[in-house]
Amino acid sequence: MKIQYVLLGVFTLITQLSQAQFTLDGEFRPRTEYRNGYGNLIADGDNAGFGISTRIRLNTGYTTEGYQLYISLQDVLVWGENRQLLPADSNNSFAIFQAWANVSLGNEWSTKLGRQTIIYDDQRIFGDVGWAQQARNHDAALIKYKKNKFMLDFGFAFNQDKANISGFSNIGTDYTTAGFFSYKAMQYVYLKQQWENFGASFLALNTTFQDLVSGVSANTTSSLLTVGTHFDYKSGNIGLAGNLFLQTGERQGKVDVKNAYLASLDLTLKGKVTFSVGTELISGKTDDSAAFFPLYGTNHKFNGFMDYFYVGNHGNSVGLLDVHASTKFNLSKKSGLLVKILNFSGFEKLPSGEKSLGTELDIVLNTKLKGAGLAIGYSHMFASDGMYELKGIHKSKASAVQNWAWVMLTIKPKFLNNTK
Repeated sequence: MKIQYVLLGVFTLITQLSQAQFTLDGEFRPRTEYRNGYGNLIADGDNAGFGISTRIRLNTGYTTEGYQLYISLQDVLVWGENRQLLPADSNNSFAIFQAWANVSLGNEWSTKLGRQTIIYDDQRIFGDVGWAQQARNHDAALIKYKKNKFMLDFGFAFNQDKANISGFSNIGTDYTTAGFFSYKAMQYVYLKQQWENFGASFLALNTTFQDLVSGVSANTTSSLLTVGTHFDYKSGNIGLAGNLFLQTGERQGKVDVKNAYLASLDLTLKGKVTFSVGTELISGKTDDSAAFFPLYGTNHKFNGFMDYFYVGNHGNSVGLLDVHASTKFNLSKKSGLLVKILNFSGFEKLPSGEKSLGTELDIVLNTKLKGAGLAIGYSHMFASDGMYELKGIHKSKASAVQNWAWVMLTIKPKFLNNTK
């Protein structure tokens, strides 16, 4: 009788898989980094950082006519973090990176529920921060509409330390997580229309933060409204893209934000050698307003790969004027070389009256191997007097060389792909 049940279960599973699309894939991504001024100026005499970390993922997807289910398991391993024969992982980095279901509601409508990445446009406000080994996700509910070249998304989220809905612990919705603009609640609407050569989108995002007093949640919240647009034009080898976003309301702790803004424009000429030039202006802190912050975007993609701005730093400072130019060489069908130079200035003056912050050089070589990708990068910061003032280190005490180098291998095996 038990054998019959097993055979029945196997037959049922085979039947379901034959009627659905099932995928199983993964990622293995080790990265070695030499940090001698990454993210901040390093002092003269300090030892440079050096280490290796590996991101591993196991992803599974299951699609039927009525819904799609996706689960992504992730761990970030730092080489040497565990002693020999350690019975448990010491850094608790294992996580369910994504776990969501997208359910069809009919007539081009669907709802996507669960832990997921949220990515729009060039990832300036919403992105997955794929460069970071841990990456970014959201616990959210989306209502989605898509027809032809038009899409409309409504997003909602509500976060708390624990669900107080059972036993005698059924009071309150405390959320004591702070930093990196972790929100208690979020609501947004995003719409996009694509034409033949032009696309434009609109985003209105409201984020509500739990106010904290000495790390304990207060009975008040602060809400920040971010509204803006992104556009992208392509014709032949010419591309033009831009962003314009405004912020108003309050940061966490009732910090006023009044008409803070971000504006950018980039021009690209594609060919065997691709040239790009652009600029980005981000407003800074003033007497009556906090600075603009790009919130949940992939900030590593912007303002230099050395992450001196808006990557866990520069959260309410002098803002930024970023003027940049880059050249991408196609060395072969499998290899490319990117050379980018960026000049930084504060949007507002530093206390000394200085605005100039410095110039950064980024170089990245990408090549495809058999079944894998290899990337090698080098960046150098040529700091101006304003950068030393901004980062709080005297020029005489800073290292004469501020640089960063890295090597990353990416393997994405596809274990199973039962798609129709």
